[in-house]
Amino acid sequence: MIGKLNHVAIVVPDLTAAAAQYGDTLGASVSDAVDLPGHGVTTVFVELPNTKIELLHPLGENSPIASFLDRNPAGGMHHICLEVDDITNARDRLVEEGARVLGSGEPRIGAHGKPVLFLHPKDFNGTLIELEEV
Repeated sequence: MIGKLNHVAIVVPDLTAAAAQYGDTLGASVSDAVDLPGHGVTTVFVELPNTKIELLHPLGENSPIASFLDRNPAGGMHHICLEVDDITNARDRLVEEGARVLGSGEPRIGAHGKPVLFLHPKDFNGTLIELEEV
């Protein structure tokens, strides 16, 4: 059912500094920052040969990751994103198996312009899982 690892997301307190660290210090290709108001985040993607790292920063006071930074002021890993061919079928199968989908349960358009869903971390060994349809 699942495909490749699409990205690992890291919440950062300073998006500009984090992007510079990956781009300048490590020599990675780093995207421009993109605001995603529907998700309450600003994202930067770091391109690696085999996957991506998504740097996340809160966008607005109601950002769902603002509380993450309150608890972890230095930032940290937020979620992993796994690819699926059909997000609706994947969701339905996972729900049948007892997994909980966060939010309304309906896919939303994510940072790559593709449908995404998030799965409850308590159902996956304490790790928030994002599914992205490819």
